[in-house]
Parts: sequence; C-alpha cells; structure tokens
Amino acid sequence: MQMGGNMDAKVSSDRESQTSDAKRGGWITFPFIAGIITGLGLAGGGWSSNLIVYLIEKFNIKSIDAAQIFNVVNGCMNMFPVIGAIVADSFLGCFSVVFISSLLSLLGIIFLALTASLDCLRPPPCTEIGTSLCETPSKLQFTILYAGLAIASVGLGGARYTVATMGANQFNKPQDQAIFFNWYFIAAYSSKVISATAIVYIEDNVSWRLGFGLCIAANLAALVILLAGTRLYRRDKPQGSAFIGLVRVVIAAARKRKAMLSSRIEDYLQQERNDEMIKIEAVTPKQNFRFLNRAALKIEGDIRPDGSIAKPWKLCTIQQVEDLKALIRILPIWSTIIFLATPIAILNNLVILQALTMDRHLGHSFKIPAGSFPVISLISGFIFVSLKDRLLRPMWQKIIHRSPTTLQLVGIGYVLSLISMVVSALVESKRLKIANNVHHQQPMSALWLFPQLILLGIGEAFHLPGQVAFYYQEFPASLKSTSTAMIGLMIGICYYLSTALIDLVRRVTDWLPDNINSGRLDNVYWTLAVLAGINFGYYLLCSIVYKYKDGGGSGSDDN
Repeated sequence: MQMGGNMDAKVSSDRESQTSDAKRGGWITFPFIAGIITGLGLAGGGWSSNLIVYLIEKFNIKSIDAAQIFNVVNGCMNMFPVIGAIVADSFLGCFSVVFISSLLSLLGIIFLALTASLDCLRPPPCTEIGTSLCETPSKLQFTILYAGLAIASVGLGGARYTVATMGANQFNKPQDQAIFFNWYFIAAYSSKVISATAIVYIEDNVSWRLGFGLCIAANLAALVILLAGTRLYRRDKPQGSAFIGLVRVVIAAARKRKAMLSSRIEDYLQQERNDEMIKIEAVTPKQNFRFLNRAALKIEGDIRPDGSIAKPWKLCTIQQVEDLKALIRILPIWSTIIFLATPIAILNNLVILQALTMDRHLGHSFKIPAGSFPVISLISGFIFVSLKDRLLRPMWQKIIHRSPTTLQLVGIGYVLSLISMVVSALVESKRLKIANNVHHQQPMSALWLFPQLILLGIGEAFHLPGQVAFYYQEFPASLKSTSTAMIGLMIGICYYLSTALIDLVRRVTDWLPDNINSGRLDNVYWTLAVLAGINFGYYLLCSIVYKYKDGGGSGSDDN
C-alpha cells in the first residue's frame, strides 16, 4: 500500500513538474539568451581575435609560431563544446554547464589580464620583433599565459554551443527553433564584430590592460544575465549518458551476431521496464543497418520474470538502436566539414600575417588593426544571416516553389567558401609581386583582402546556421545538446589539422617562412582551394543519398 502511495506521489510530482515546465520558455526567454550570447561573444572575441598580435608584440613569439598557438587555442574552444554537451545531456543540464563554463571563461580572462598588467609576467619589450634578438618568455611567464589561454578557451568552448541548445529547448515548433538559430548567429556575429573592432582597437591603440578589462566586464555581465532569467528558463532534465546506450547497441549486436532476425514485433524490446508508463507505438526496427537490429532482439535469458533486462550489455531497446543508426547516417555529412573548416582556419590565421605586411591605413590618420581583418567576414555573415529569411528565402520559393532544405543551404555555403579560397590565392599572388618589386616603395593596400573575407562570411552565413539546424533536427532526442556541438567538434579537429598541415608545409616546402614576403603563400591557398573543391564533390554525393529523419526534406522550415 505504501509502495502504491509513493508511486502516485511520484506521478503527481512529475505531472506538476511538466505543467510548471510548460509555462516556462518561449520568446520571453530570448532577451536573456541573447544577452548571454552577446556577453560571452564580446569576452571571447576580445581576447581571441587579437591573440596572434598579442603573442608577437608582447611575448616576442615568431609569427608562424603565434599562428600555430592560435590554432591550438581555437581547436580547444571548438572541441570542448562536445564535452560540455555530453555533460549537459547526461548529468547537469544546459543551464548548469553554461554557468560553470562562464565562470571558467571569466577566470581564464583574469589570468590573461594579469599578463597584460604585470611586467614580471611578460618578457622585456623588443624593437626587432620576430628576430632571435628578442628575449623569449620565461617558464613562469609561459605557464601563466598558457594557463589563462587553456582555462578561457575551455570555458568559452563549454558555453558557446550549449547556450544554443538551451535557447532552442525553450521552443516546441521546429520553425521557431530555426528562427532562433538564425538570431543566435546574429547575436554571436554582432558581438564578435564589436569585440574584433572596438576592443581590438583599444588593445592596439590604448592598452591591452583596458582591452582585457572590458572582456572581464562582458563575461561578468553574461553571468548576471544568465542568473537573472533563471525563473523563466525551461530546463530539460538530464537523461543519463546516451553514449553508453549507443555503445551497448554495438556490443549487444556483436554478441548476437549469429542470431536470426525476426519480423515479429513482440520479438524486440520496445522499452525498458522503468519507462513503461510512457506509452509508445510498438514497431519493428527499420531495415537499414540490419546488423544492429540484433541488439533489440529478445532471446532466452535476456528478460527476467519481472520484465526487467537481465543483461544490459546484451539487450537494448529499439529506440537505442535507431538512435545509433541516425548517428551513422549523419556521420558522412558531418565529416565533410573537415576539408572546409581546415582551409578556413588557415585562411583566418594567415590573413592577419598578410595584413601586418600591407598598408592598413584608411585616410591619413586611421590604421586598421591587423587583428580586426577577420571581422570583415563576420560583418558580411551578419548581414546575410539577417537578410536570408527576409529576402533570399522568398526569392528561392518563387523560383522553385518550395523552401530550400538545410543541406541545400549548406551546399551554397560550401561553394562560396571555395570561391573565397581562389580569390585569396589571386590576391596573395598580386601582393607578393608588389612586395618583392624593388621599384614599389608603397606596400599593397590591405583593402584587397576584403573580397575574400566577404565571400567567406557570406558562405558561413549559409553553411553554419544550416548545419546547426540540420544536426539539431536530425540527431536523436537524447543527444540534442551534443547535436549543436558537433559542428564545433569538427571545427576544433580542423584547427588541429590546420596546425599539422602548416607544419607539414613548412617541412616539405619553403612556402611559409617566418617572413611571408620570402615565401609562396599563394601556393598554400591554391592547395586549400583544391581540397575545398574535392570536399564539395564529396558533400554533393553525401547530401544526395541522405534521407531526412522524418522522410521530408522539402524545406528547412519543415525539417
């Protein structure tokens, strides 16, 4: 009798929790989510956008080495979101992960601010930047610098995509979620633009101490805004580690590899005993990747008399099997970002080194900071994300009478990024001719870098929101936080690949010396363009054969 009373109380408590949760969320939470995104974007962009220049000018690190450190830091910032997402899905939930990550980000920026404020934490200034005459940092100075970079990048990485999932969880309709993702990128782009212009300008022309201080203030503001909206957020409860369930599917299928598959519904485990209060339609596993269906096949000894699973690593539910199949189907599309993000990572780093050798003056008095040049791609991306739904989508519907699918939008972005690589190679060829011409006293104008960066930004406006929306809609429900972080994982891997690729180029060729005027950076860009072209062909093949989870694909609003 007591057990029945406890069960009734639990059901009543769950219903009250669901009713309370239903009243939360919606667009009322968006100002808070946008504030968090903007604050963290300002903080992270303020120190990361100008990191290469900071390492060269304040820590006497050579240019290519500074670019390599920048790649490692960005790799960490983009790979850690997956760990944060797994923790959010399995244990803590999105809110707690965003809060803890924001605290870590704040701590890391404080370390960086100390290196800018205390002379003992930096090597002596050097007028011959980039030469062996400059004193290298001490072990203590490197330790504080790397600790700050590691903690700040881990914190920013843990929050940047988890807050996107937290925002999307506030909405029930896919159309609202798609609109939110567009606004998420608008907020992210706008904050990055402000940080890469205003804060970077302050760092270059006023003081690094003030610049990092503004980053601390922005990060602190994001934390305050996060806590201010606590009562309004809809919080999804962690479901336990979904990845363990996926591993169970593989092991269970392997252990039953000799079992004969059945066509009868009752021969498969529909749901676990503790989930029986949730009514689901009984089905047989789908026929794709049939080998995995054995994981849900019930054989003698799998089920105890009370209906519970006797051997969890030998029997899984149909839903767990289908979740793994969904991931396998997405993997080819996911992998295409490797040869896209790797060239983009290299281009974003090397364009700063190009800008340092070019005429960056606008008029007689204003000089564009080298670390601000990547902001051109952010501005163009911001503009096109804003216009895409209002202008481009209606035009697309008039021409082909349906909305573009998420994969079509991603494909357009891939093409524009490829064109950007080609333009980069052409511009660098022209820059080298002018730089090595003894009759030219005036270096080439850095405004020539704008076209490639504008094309790159427009491409990102198509493929980044498209990929995030695609993964969020196509991933299993138990991995929603992980879905938005998957693109970050691949970008992180690509930053490490770009580091390895630059090292390989430096070992095999003479294209990338410390003085890029003596190298052949244009050949590097041509190589990246070829890789991007091959990748686009691979992407076309993957997108053509892909079948959407709901069988649709007629338009991104419907999927």
